[in-house]
Order: sequence, then C-alpha cells, then structure tokens
Amino acid sequence: MGDLTPTTILATDCGSTTTKAILFELTSTGWRQTYRGEAPTTVEKPVADVTIGVCNACLELEELSNRKILKNNFEDQASPFLFKTSANDKNGIDLYISTSSAGGGLQMVVAGVVGDMTAASAERAALGAGAIVMDAISLDDGREPHQRIKKIRNLRPDIILIAGGTDGGTTAHPLELAETILQANPQPRFGETLKLPVIYAANQAASEQAQQILDKTFSWTAVENIRPTLETENLAPARNAIHELFLQHVMSHAPGYKKLLNYSPVPIIPTPVGFGDMIQTIAQLDTKQILAVDIGGATTDVFSVFNVVENHSTTPIFNRTVSANLGMSYSIVNVLLSAGLKNIKRWLPFAIEDSEIEDRLRNKMIRPTTIPQTVEDLLLEQALCREALKLAFAHHQKLATGLKGKQKKRLFDSLFKDNKNSDALVNMLELNLIIGSGGVLSHAPNRKSSALMLIDAFEPVGITTLVVDSIFMLPHLGVLSHVNPSAALEIYKNDCVVKLGTVLAPQGQIKLGQPAFKVQLGAITTTVLGGEIISLPLNEQEQAEIKIIPESSALDFGTGYGKSLSTTIGGGAAGIILDARGREIMFAKTEEERIIQVKSWHREVGL
Repeated sequence: MGDLTPTTILATDCGSTTTKAILFELTSTGWRQTYRGEAPTTVEKPVADVTIGVCNACLELEELSNRKILKNNFEDQASPFLFKTSANDKNGIDLYISTSSAGGGLQMVVAGVVGDMTAASAERAALGAGAIVMDAISLDDGREPHQRIKKIRNLRPDIILIAGGTDGGTTAHPLELAETILQANPQPRFGETLKLPVIYAANQAASEQAQQILDKTFSWTAVENIRPTLETENLAPARNAIHELFLQHVMSHAPGYKKLLNYSPVPIIPTPVGFGDMIQTIAQLDTKQILAVDIGGATTDVFSVFNVVENHSTTPIFNRTVSANLGMSYSIVNVLLSAGLKNIKRWLPFAIEDSEIEDRLRNKMIRPTTIPQTVEDLLLEQALCREALKLAFAHHQKLATGLKGKQKKRLFDSLFKDNKNSDALVNMLELNLIIGSGGVLSHAPNRKSSALMLIDAFEPVGITTLVVDSIFMLPHLGVLSHVNPSAALEIYKNDCVVKLGTVLAPQGQIKLGQPAFKVQLGAITTTVLGGEIISLPLNEQEQAEIKIIPESSALDFGTGYGKSLSTTIGGGAAGIILDARGREIMFAKTEEERIIQVKSWHREVGL
C-alpha cells in the first residue's frame, strides 16, 4: 500500500460458509458503500486456503464495479490486490481490511475459582474478545475433579483462560485450576505441533508456580489479574492477549490464514469483535444506549451498551454474549427443545399440529440452506426467531451484570421484568436503539415483520428506535472504525441499516380492553387499549412531534409513572408502533381467541 490517504477501502468478512467483500469509497456525497460481492469460504478441504474464497469474492466485485482490484496473478504470496499509485486511479484500492469467523471462529474454555465471580469475569473477557465459550469451569460448579478433567479433555479449544483469586489472596485455588488443565491436556484444533495457548489472568502471587506447572505442555502467557480486588474488574489485558494469540497461534495455523494476515496492515479480527466494535462506535459517537442481535444458523450473539452511573460519573458498559446452541438452521431443533412447542405456537396466526411443527423443523435442521417455500413455513420460522431471541436475551441479561461480591448502591429502579436482579446492567427504559441482524431479520419479505419480531422478542419499553442491518455490513464497519471511525458511522447511517420505525410501549400493569395511553400526532389523537398494537404511518425520512399521555398512573414511558411527555421521533417501514400488549405480552386463553388475536396484531402492523 502506498502513502495515499485511503479513499477506496476493500473490506472482507470470511464467514463460516460465505466470504463477503464490500467496497467503501469516498464519493462527492461522502463515504458510501458502493459494491458488494460474495463467494463460498474455502477454509476446508479440498481447497483448504481461505484466500481463494477472498479472491473469488473480489472477482465478483470487479465485475460489478468495473474496477480492477486483483493483480493478474492473484495467488501472489505478498498480496493479490492491486493498490493505487495516485489519487486519480480508477483501478486498485488504497487499503484492505478484514474480519473472520471461518473454521468455527474463536473457541475458548475459561476457568475461575467462583462461578458467578471470577469465572463470570473470565467469560465476559472471552466473549468481549469475540470467542465462543465452550465451557466455563469453576471450583464450585458442582462437578467432581475427574468430571472437569474429562470435560476439558474432550473439548478442542483454541485458547484457555484462567482467572481466580484476588491479588494477595490464597494461591491454592488458581494452582488447583492449573493442575486440572494439566491433567486434562486438551489438544488444539489447528496445528499438529502447536502448543495450546493458556492465558493466566489470576492471582499474581501464584503466577510463577502456575507457569512451572503448565509451561512445558502449553504456550504460556501471563497478564494482569482480571479481578485484582472484589470491587474491580480488569478485562482489557486478558482481551488484548486473546486477540494477539488469536492472530499468532490460531489464525496462523488455519488453512491459508498466514497469507491473509500479510495482506492487511490492520490486524484481522474475529467477526463478532468487528460487530461489537461498531456497536460501541455508534454508542460513543451517537451517544446512544444500544441492544443489538445477530442471529445465524447455529448461534445467536447479543450485544449491549448501557450507561452506568457511579460516583457522579457515567460509564458506558459493553457486553456480548453468545448462545452457541440457538440458531435458525443447524441449531433450530435446540430452539424447539429449549422454548417448547407451546411458546412457539403462540406466535402463529393459524392452527397446526405439534407433529407437523416438529417434522418441518427437523427437515430444516438436516437441510439448513433451504428457505421457506410457503407463508406457513415463513411464519413458523419467524415464530422460532422470536423464541431464539428471547432465550438468547435471557442469557445476555444473566451475564450482563455488575460485579458479584462488590458492595454497591443499587443503580436502577427497574432492571428486569421481575425486578429481582439488582445487579443487572440492562435497563430497557433507558434503551434508545435495537439493531437486528441475520438472515431471518435482514431478509424478511416484509420489513414490518422484522419490526414485529424484534418487538415481540425483546419487549422494549419507553421509546425505542428499531433498525436492521440490511446486508450484514456491521462487522466490516467495525474493522473500518479502527481506521476511520467517522467514515464508519457515516456509512452506517447512509447504507448499512434500514429504519423499521419507533415503538412506544409503557412499563407497568395494563388492563385488557381498558384505555392504556393516548398519542397526539399533529391534530390526530389515538387511544390505545390494553392488548392492542397500532401502527401510525411515518416514513424513514420523516420526523414527527408527538405527545404521549398515560391513561393510568401505573404506566411509565421513562419520565415517571403516570407522567406525560413530548418528544420528536422518526419513522420507518412500520411507522410509529403503539404497543399496549403488556410486558410480558398477554395472550388470549383459548386457541381460537389466540389465533384471532395474533391475526389482529399482524393486520394492525400492516402485514
């Protein structure tokens, strides 16, 4: 690459099945996403070289853009890309950047002394670094030592992270974890001669002894303690070590990745890290509190950024969780088993036998690339999506908490629906934005159904904007944010997301059939009854001044129970959605009434 200021940037994402290539260009109207190409990922045999899939995706980009991107010999070990020599070049690129989850992404085992303290901190560190946590081991997890050893031995992680013990505390427990890992002696996925990396982020007083136990068998890395005291959590050193080891030990041994690493001056990061980095960029530059989801065929990732106020200062806290057994194809039967037939059927506006649902979902599992062929199939898939998102969100809420063992004042009045978890960070009344991503949300035939799926799954309260990532661009923008954050945000707003609309829903007890709240939009006043959902038209280019008036002192839109508020909101494909169905959503008791009820919800939203 030359010394030119980048104005044409090629970004790829090497996914588990598909490699996506996107061109970002500085145009007369600002930074825009201009062209997109894709090709099958080629990390597995017989090709076993991820760079071939990258070049194939770029060949499609060349055809669409009429721009020469690859050298004639694109198998060049140094770089297959044609770089610009002057700012006026119509061919070539200025910079190549990439994310990757090919080969199953980054897979880790974490170990801590106490499950809901140091093991939870280790899990947050791994998840924030883009990993799938295969198992979380702790000395109080209810398993016998031989059971932990057997479990670790049967897994093939890329990295192991050890946490536990505050600095200056007992050294016995972290050393016990080290002995457990030594006896298990798990083997890495890639590289026959590779030593499995172990990151030690526990009691620093035990570091040398732990190194003596593990150094001969494993690749040893020691960093600062994740929990130096009960009151503090220090995740950055462990996350940085995970990123470095991912590049040096994991990707360098995966087929073709050594070449790919040399193609870009910007480090290649895991796809979920790119997604999460962009969420944090949006939250920082747009000062929003965000909930985002990426639902795939095998896993569902949930990301959040919520503000925590402590000692008169506000700190945005980022969290990511992975539900590795919840997805829309490979893991679809796991959704069925976890959610149950009753919960799936409640979203369907038609009657269907249980056995028919089971047969259709099993067919989807064994033929994961198929898409719905009938309206019934589509509605069933969307019902599964709602339940998968609900389960993944419950998992996220469980992990996105404050530090266990820390003495602190309660930060929020209402955090979960049942109000039982005072350590939770997820405050739905403070939520500004929900971002949906993944095929079932991004490629739904009707954008209004995407909006309804997000509302039904997450049950937002207050005033919340809904958008979807139109072509799975957020990971590309995340790695771009490392180079040019303002360009990433500009492309995000102009080309990445489709605005679905704004949902207004109160927190509190709603009585069926009774007036819940009124909305004044211009000269028109709309009253919403308990159990209703109503859509008011407002396109994505428009904004409107509205006034919300609760009809009961038991309802809160974020300004206090029973209090009115006036604000400006934007529209989208589904317009303004007024939701008085309750939190949790209330369903009719009989099957016939429930079908009529769900049909009315679809009709009112415009489906």
